[in-house]
This record gives sequence, structure tokens and C-alpha cells, in this order.
Amino acid sequence: MEPNKKHVIDSEGYREYLGMAAAVFDWKSWARPEQLMPEGDWHIWFIKAGRGWGKTRTGAEAIRSLQAFGYGRFHLVGRTSADVRDTMIEGESGLLSISPPENRPVWKPSTRKLVWPNGAVATTFSAEEPDSLRGPQCEAYWADELASWKYPDAWDQLQFGARLSGKVRGIVTTTPRPTQLIKTLMQRDDVVVTHGTTFENEANLSPSAVAALKAQYLGTRLGRQELEGHILDNNPGALWKRETLDRSRVSQLPKGVELTRVIVGVDPSTTATGDECGIVTVGCGSDGLIYVLDDSSVQGTPIVWAKRAVSAYLAHDGNEIVYEGNQGGEMVAQTLMTVATVPLRRVFASKNKRARAEPISMLYEQGRVRHVGNFYNLEDELCEWEPGSGASPNRLDALVWAVTWAHHEYRPRTKARVYK
Repeated sequence: MEPNKKHVIDSEGYREYLGMAAAVFDWKSWARPEQLMPEGDWHIWFIKAGRGWGKTRTGAEAIRSLQAFGYGRFHLVGRTSADVRDTMIEGESGLLSISPPENRPVWKPSTRKLVWPNGAVATTFSAEEPDSLRGPQCEAYWADELASWKYPDAWDQLQFGARLSGKVRGIVTTTPRPTQLIKTLMQRDDVVVTHGTTFENEANLSPSAVAALKAQYLGTRLGRQELEGHILDNNPGALWKRETLDRSRVSQLPKGVELTRVIVGVDPSTTATGDECGIVTVGCGSDGLIYVLDDSSVQGTPIVWAKRAVSAYLAHDGNEIVYEGNQGGEMVAQTLMTVATVPLRRVFASKNKRARAEPISMLYEQGRVRHVGNFYNLEDELCEWEPGSGASPNRLDALVWAVTWAHHEYRPRTKARVYK
């Protein structure tokens, strides 16, 4: 058996070994200049950058630095609880991985806390549960992928609780989207903005992956956002505008509004290779408005998206699943019925996509559709798809089918579901 290395190196060599180990955790020697915390009297460090830039490592290192500077109460907020755990805490660039052994925090999942040896504590939160941020206070926080948070209220509640320190510090790391919150942050005087692209960190990324990303997305609008970290303006050729969607947004159903009918729209994928299937749930409100409740779209085989569609139907107490039957036909119905016996309605696309989508975009402009929360992938597709482009907007198609059927075939349910 090979002897333990620490038993075969001399004392001078062992000191060198320890010095090398310590250097691994010396962020200043590894980081690019733009990844180091800015100097000055700032309140929020807002890092908007393309995928792979190193946002997670930078955010984790910023929290580690603040802890070393004496900050003792942190809030860590991610898009979902799984994102907080898998990326911010346990990920390869998360807080556990980048902390040296002598100052590595202990992760206590049952209490959602990281505890450092000196007693400093970071509590984790999911942006999907804004009310969980009511009450708890912190001296500093890290908000990851802010542009993808479903409920804007989560940001507001985070701000209300960031009040303990004489100088509260906030770290925001995100791939940008043109949301009102992101635009507002960039205009604030107390916010330092760092912009970066995927290609600045190219030396640490897979060459084949970078080459594939460049070939597919470089020079496209999506590439400008996801790789180059730019906030996109409206696509002049699209039927939906960002401002219209922002005006259509609510955090929850208004009190007293009953959902008289719930429909799950499905734009099915019929390939075994697993193209994306659009799955969007909408509800008819007793106030005469249509509410978009969920985007459950998924990439996978027919049985995968069928299970997702039925789950959406059950989660929202649906009335029926409406699906496009031009492709797949009875196979789509059979796949769905394999999962569960649910009411199905097959519809046919007798018109082109523009002719089907334009009336729905007009309903948005008239203020007759509301989004309950943020649905970023769906909204990106609405605001980026150009009629006649040849692209296949699966989420958009599912939304159009669901809203069309809710609007034109309105029939009250016998038992209404009330959201309080």
C-alpha cells in the first residue's frame, strides 16, 4: 500500500506543501481584477455577466471576504431552494468548496443555515417563497440569478430585512434580462455595476463547449444576452413588448377573485429525442381577466412531458388539457392518458402562427391578461419571436392555445376555486 504522503516529505517540503494549499484559497491571486470587490462606499455590487463568467465563484468569494471583515449575519437567496443548495452552497464554486479548511462553514440543511467557526451565520432562502424573508434580518446578502426570480416581492422583502449593519452590503450575480427591477438597479447611484462576458473566462471553460456556443449563439440576440451579458431592448419584429408584460404582472391573484376555469395548454413534442414541449396553465378569473398561472414547459420524451402536463393539471385543479393535434394526433392523447385519465381537447392549427398569436397579443395590450409572477423563459420567447422567422416557439404556442380556448370558449365551472 502506498504510504501517506505526509509521512514521506521532509519538514521543509511539508511547509511548502501547506503554502501551496493555502494559495489555492487565496482568491486575490486567482481572480481577474473585475472579480474582486470594488472599493468605495457602495451599497450593492451588481454583477451582470454571461454564463460561465464566474459569477457564482465571485459571489461566494465576496461573502467569504465580508465574513472575514467581521460581518456576521448573511442572507443567501437563490431562484429556488435547490439552486441555493446545489449552486451557492454545495456547488464546485459554492461557499463550501471555496472556503479553506480552517474557516470552512458547516452546512445545516435542516435549519437552512451555514455556520462559520467564529459564529457567523448565513441563512438560505428561496425566491419562490417571498414571505419566508419577512422578519429575518441581515448585515449582508447574496442574491443569485436575480433576473430569473419568479416573484419580485422576494427582492422587496430581502431589502426590508437588510438593516442590521452600519453598512449593509449586497451582492447580486445574474445573467441579465430586461426586467424593470434590473433596469432600476443599474440606474441607482449606490450600485456598482460589473459587466462581463462568457469569453473573459474562456481559459477555464471547455474549449469544445465554448466553440459550440460561439457557433450557435454568437451574433444572435440570445447570444448577446446569455453570453455577452447585455440587457436587450425590445425586438421590433416581435408581437409582445417587455413593457406590456410588466404592466400585466401581478404577484398573486387579487383577493376575492375566483378561478372559474383552468386550462393547461400543450404544444407537444412528438420526437423520441426530446424536443421542448410547451406547457402553460391559465385560469379564467371571475373578474373577466385571464391569468397565466404557470409555465411547466420541459424538454424530454413524450412520456416526460405528458407527466409534466398532467402534474400541472392536478396542481392547479384544472378543467382540461388543450393540445395541438396537427402533429402526433391520437398519439398525444394516448400518451397523456397513459399517465392519468384527464379531460382532453384536441385543437387544430388551421392558421399560421402569426394569425393565431396576434389576437392574443392584442388581449395583452388591452389589459385582459395577467401574469401571476414572472415566467422568464416564456416571456423571453414572447418578446423575441418574430413571425415568419421559421423558429418554433413552443412556450408561446402553448400559451396561445390556452388563452385562445379560455377567451373564446368560456364556460363557468360548477365549483369555483378561490384564492385568498
